[in-house]
Amino acid sequence: MRIPIRKKARFLLLPVIIFTFLFADHVSSSTGPVKAVKKASPTVNATSNTLMVYDSLQLNGLGLSQKAFTYGVQGFQYLLQQGRLKNDSVIAIVDFSLPSNQKRLFVIDVKNARLLFNTLVSHGRNSGKLNATSFSNKLNSYKTSLGFYITDNTYIGEHGLSLRLKGTEKGINDNAMSRAIVMHGADYVNEDLINSQGYIGRSLGCPAIPVSVHREIINTISNGACLFLYGANKNYITSSKILKEPGRSIAMSTPVM
Repeated sequence: MRIPIRKKARFLLLPVIIFTFLFADHVSSSTGPVKAVKKASPTVNATSNTLMVYDSLQLNGLGLSQKAFTYGVQGFQYLLQQGRLKNDSVIAIVDFSLPSNQKRLFVIDVKNARLLFNTLVSHGRNSGKLNATSFSNKLNSYKTSLGFYITDNTYIGEHGLSLRLKGTEKGINDNAMSRAIVMHGADYVNEDLINSQGYIGRSLGCPAIPVSVHREIINTISNGACLFLYGANKNYITSSKILKEPGRSIAMSTPVM
């Protein structure tokens, strides 16, 4: 369900978040001799700044793993620098290292540093029951495909308003369009099923979300936003070219209570 941010004081609101490179060469204007400046490790700086945002939004308390968030930020920055994101105001992360009875979809407003949505989301029926442990890019596998997606246009289909997803990683999720992997609402994604059987229903590979919020979420992340489906899967982590890119970081101002 949507997090009522305004009513929960524990969420810290930041006036601005800007994804940027922090390691541009320093040019001295001094007329004297230029002294060598010891630079901090880019990896250390990137990790530190990313975790500042992670901590400020208190995502750990909601279950989002640091790895999922850090990788998500890295992929967002990569796609942004490639000029592939038309909707760069949000990032959506699904943490499939969490079981399906936990709210594992996180939609973050990166311009104003707010958590907009945190809700349930399904995985493919052949990926597992409670936990998603098996992933595939193959047609008719009925499994979830991990990795970075760019959201496309919406349409009205079998499940009502639905959002097409374009996989950006060759051999990992680039068959998403031909597999008709979309985000849509589903009545099998609800708390009642969790209470009765311990887990939500499963899809044919689509990240299905509760009907009660599907329109609002889809309208927020449609038309060129970054969607990252994370899983604690060694094959994906070692195969993803995006994750092999140098780490990025988030520059931000001081949190405001």
